[in-house]
Amino acid sequence: MPQQIRENIFMDRMISILSAAFAALATILAGVGLYGVLSYTVAQRTREIGVRMALGADARAVQAMVLRQVTVMMAIGGVVGLGAALGIGKAAKSLLYGLEGNDPLVFVLSMLMLAAVALAAGYAPARRASKVDPMQALRYE
Repeated sequence: MPQQIRENIFMDRMISILSAAFAALATILAGVGLYGVLSYTVAQRTREIGVRMALGADARAVQAMVLRQVTVMMAIGGVVGLGAALGIGKAAKSLLYGLEGNDPLVFVLSMLMLAAVALAAGYAPARRASKVDPMQALRYE
């Protein structure tokens, strides 16, 4: 009997494991992509950051400026993603036997995890921006 049960759920288990692996890969790729965009933005704004620091902005203010940009991107992506997830959940409800298509706990946990990934991706560019030497930045071309 245990052998028969294993054979019956093998395909479902394999699909679940593959789905989880692809979801983890997509999350990592999203974090790397966000890191790349923010690094590029910080590099483009080096002169502006140098001027701000020369005029008296401290490292915390510069980090907050970059992390605010991360938060805006995260909020826009979260609203779009949540809307898409709710729509797909309603569409998939007919395919799920005994399950709801919209689980609030799953939505909250996934939003928290993606927020943590986004903030982690934005931390390194924010830290690098706060270490900009104003004199070097003003000479930067």
